[in-house]
This record gives sequence, structure tokens and C-alpha cells, in this order.
Amino acid sequence: MQPVERAEYEGVDYAWVMQTTFVVTILVGAPAAALLSTLVTLETWGARAAFAVRVGAPIWFVTAVAVALYAKRAEAGDGGAGTDDGAGSADDGEPIGNGDPTDDGEPTANEAGKGD
Repeated sequence: MQPVERAEYEGVDYAWVMQTTFVVTILVGAPAAALLSTLVTLETWGARAAFAVRVGAPIWFVTAVAVALYAKRAEAGDGGAGTDDGAGSADDGEPIGNGDPTDDGEPTANEAGKGD
């Protein structure tokens, strides 16, 4: 069995942007296009297809730009990597806690609210 390939992302994860754009466009754009179609007469399948393209393309484009800007601003879709808040986590190689090498992670009597 071959190992699964993994990718490390720096910046925007464009696969996440594409997947999110697809889902949001289906959930929001399809109903919007359906509502807009009630305002025009579409007698043939060709007219319906042309309408879907004329309305769907701008909806898709606006959604894609909005999702990409959100991902860039909020660092979304990066798998939670690179928080840079100073707190250690299990995957960044830094210890979690107060940095005391004698700290076993268990609260002391005062920390647990005992002995006050």
C-alpha cells in the first residue's frame, strides 16, 4: 500500500477556496437563480440554459472572490496551522504549559482550589 501524500500550505489553501465556493454557490446561488428565473419568460430549453449561464456565472464569480478574500484575511482552510499566538501546541514542538520543567501538568493544591 502506498503512503498518502500530504501537502504543507503557506498562505491561502486554494483547494479549500474552490470547494467552499462550490458549496456556497449551490446553497445560495442556485436558489437565487431560481428566484430570478421567475421574473423572465423561458420558453425553450436553450433559453433556460442561456439564462442559467448569464445568471450563474456572475454568482459563481462573486462567490469565488468573496471566499478567496475571506480565506486570505482569516487564514481559513489552512488546516489550523500557524497560530503564532505564543501558546505551544502538540504539533509545533513546543511544550504546553508554563515552561517549568518540574511541572507535571497536575494542578497544585492552591491551583485546584484546595487549601484556600
